[in-house]
Amino acid sequence: MGLYTRQLIASFAALSVLAVSPASLFAAVPAPVEGKNGMVVTAQHLATDVGVEVLKAGGNAVDAAVAVAYTLAVTYPTAGNIGGGGFMTLRMADGRTDFLDFREKAPLAATKTMYLDDKGEIVPRASLDGYLAVGTPGTVKGLELAREKYGSKDRATLMAPAIALARDGFTLTQGDASILAGGAKRLAKDPEAAKIFLKSDGTPYGEGEVLKQPDLARVLGEISAKGPDAFYKGFAADSIVKASEAGKGILTKADFEQYKVREFKPVECDYRGYHIISSPPPSSGGVIICEILNILEAYPLASQGYGAASTVSQMAEAMRYAYVDRNAALGDPDFVKNPLPKMLDKAYAAEIRQKIDPGKAGKSADLKPFGGKESTETTHFSILDGKGNAVSVTYTLNGSFGAGVVAPGTGILLNNEMDDFTSKPGVPNLYGLVQGEANAIAPQKTPLSSMSPTIITRDGKPFMVIGSPGGSRIITITLEAILNVVDFGMDISMAVNAPRIHHQWQPDKIFYEPYALSPDTIKLLQSMGYTLDGGNDGPVWGQAAGILVGGKSLAEIDKAGAKATGMFGAIDARAVAGSAKGY
Repeated sequence: MGLYTRQLIASFAALSVLAVSPASLFAAVPAPVEGKNGMVVTAQHLATDVGVEVLKAGGNAVDAAVAVAYTLAVTYPTAGNIGGGGFMTLRMADGRTDFLDFREKAPLAATKTMYLDDKGEIVPRASLDGYLAVGTPGTVKGLELAREKYGSKDRATLMAPAIALARDGFTLTQGDASILAGGAKRLAKDPEAAKIFLKSDGTPYGEGEVLKQPDLARVLGEISAKGPDAFYKGFAADSIVKASEAGKGILTKADFEQYKVREFKPVECDYRGYHIISSPPPSSGGVIICEILNILEAYPLASQGYGAASTVSQMAEAMRYAYVDRNAALGDPDFVKNPLPKMLDKAYAAEIRQKIDPGKAGKSADLKPFGGKESTETTHFSILDGKGNAVSVTYTLNGSFGAGVVAPGTGILLNNEMDDFTSKPGVPNLYGLVQGEANAIAPQKTPLSSMSPTIITRDGKPFMVIGSPGGSRIITITLEAILNVVDFGMDISMAVNAPRIHHQWQPDKIFYEPYALSPDTIKLLQSMGYTLDGGNDGPVWGQAAGILVGGKSLAEIDKAGAKATGMFGAIDARAVAGSAKGY
């Protein structure tokens, strides 16, 4: 379990959740990191350092986000990228909000049945491995739009740290090395990827060794000097298209030349006096977080307590109803009419609550859809500057190290984002999600995502910046971090580290992390009719990155009142190479 501390697990093993305070539960969790003028929280320590240096040099949160994203493309190749895409939620100090969609798009030659055989069955791993799995990348154009519209620094300044780290190399920590070791088998299948990330004897680079990426440094240097055209119209695009053709992919130069970033109004809702600003379609994240919060708002979660059977039951039922809406009704807004007004309506949440039988498990088979598959290997970072500009970014290659391919001479790992589409409507995917026609493949369409970069305000001021990787569980990871702060009184570090539960309609189970539920709670939930899936030796999910403004916890903020100052960051201990840093 890496850095997910044994002491924390031991505290859960002995707990009777209803009687134990959050403070005693999380005695082993590191204290939140304090900053007075800025805070950066990422899944890779060098990227965090770069972001803080940008803030110290007078850059704003958007400048720091651009520098961090390019640095992660070098230092966190499992998910950091210029060969993938993602989402950015922004709230500027003057109150402006925006959402940038720079997610990958299906190539022009894509078809609804491209991953099915002549019998109409899914071809195993066709949407996961190799060039046929690659969608048109959006990261470079997304970062440049953010910089041009909201940043204050020039592109060369913000990209210089990433270029230096790629050219000169960086020394791997234990966490960095463990990530590379985890992808070694996959990377070995592609000669170009192996040349970069594996030593001459085929073994991955280890702790204390230096990883250099000269080809990537060259491409980053061209982008720095010439802008996005260097990527979308130059050597990088030409090389990727050539490699795609040789590898039986369908990418063309036109896919790169026609790629456009989209701006949308963020999804917004209110929960117990807090204003949520999050991701709209083609993300399902913000919509479903708000739908779940609307349902839960009428329940006394704080008095019931974290981990209580009643609390878990209410959360699971809210998740069940929201995920059936997510999986059937949502999709790319250029192709699908998303029923957001109803899904975000508190009256609709009240209708759902009327259908929930207290103390009794619902049945997913009884829920009719209201109207892709997602890897857990994404990355999220949260940034806040001293003026109150907040940026929440989740971006990805989809699977760990994407499609596992690098076009010769580019150093760029390419995504396998096509796997996020519904390859065959109604068929459960790798994570059990059953999705419909709304997310079917179409040329230049963006697949539905659960990425949920979120910013929360209170009384018109920044309160929290939060998000996480985790595939279909991103939504519930982000949701639970919010609940942990607002309802359960945890400080920001406890909130992002606490064990989690998850329900996604199908399969009809409550999934839970090690020590998320006490033995008594498990028995009570089983008596209600729930099927549980988890255990103390099971996997952990996500790598949440959070910032809280004005205090380590809500109680501390409220006690200070108008005198509340500072910002407090925390990286999930599940992120073995991550860090939070302020100044």
